Amino acid sequence: MRNIRLTIAYDGTDFVGWQIQPNGPSVQAAVERAILQLTGTASSVLVAGRTDSGVHALAQVANFRSETRIPCEKLQTGLQTFLPDSIVIRNVDEVPDDFHATYSAKWKRYRYVILNSRVRVPFLSRYAYRVETPLDAAAMHHAAQSLVGRHDFRCFESQFPNKATSVRTVTGVTVGRYSGWPIWTQAGGLRGAVASDGDFICLESTADGFLYNMVRAITGTLLQVGRARWAEAKVAEIIAAGDRSIAGETAPARGLYLVHVDYETPLPAPATVPYREFLPAEFVPPHSAKDML
Repeated sequence: MRNIRLTIAYDGTDFVGWQIQPNGPSVQAAVERAILQLTGTASSVLVAGRTDSGVHALAQVANFRSETRIPCEKLQTGLQTFLPDSIVIRNVDEVPDDFHATYSAKWKRYRYVILNSRVRVPFLSRYAYRVETPLDAAAMHHAAQSLVGRHDFRCFESQFPNKATSVRTVTGVTVGRYSGWPIWTQAGGLRGAVASDGDFICLESTADGFLYNMVRAITGTLLQVGRARWAEAKVAEIIAAGDRSIAGETAPARGLYLVHVDYETPLPAPATVPYREFLPAEFVPPHSAKDML
């Protein structure tokens, strides 16, 4: 019996989420159906993170067991034949028998993309959350450093409790403003150009795990700081209170991306980062959202 790992990218807009649900199409159902059609045998697929309805993935990781003799490179092209255009198999490889996409993961990275512009860009309505009010990205970044470390994050969990524990270790959070559209880079963090007048704000968070709606609730909270409605210190107060009702809104799913799941590298030590120091300086600003119109 082979243990086969899939690296998957998908546009989550038209799905009810990763997990099979009775109320609509799911990514899991599409992938399992493709495996059945290609190999002739039904297989249950395990996954690194069960993304919600409308959430996207640049590199979701899944695995399944199969007795198929189809080589990995043929599995990649073969599965793609039976999948919709919104789901792409980026890589297929064979892994040890004890590999488990969920439990073997050491850490994950999520990214939330905000289009901070009065001008609506129709091409981005499914892939970024547009906020018309000018936002202070530096204040958002400074406030986000309160999240770094090991904390009880129940204040950012919808429908608490959903897990055995709401304690997680966040090793890094960055918020930056960009002049381009940087979300397509999966490895090594963001690769966009710093621009004080850029239209895109990206929040990126790395942790050993995330609670239900955690990144979206953090984003909604930081938006209040960015709008100058809350002081930067408010984030630390919310964490200490452990009360979801005093945190910010749950930002829409369309801006959220599962960027990376790591199985090899140990969880980095928590570290706060000064604003913009996390970005390389050699990048030349590409274009703003207005240039797309």
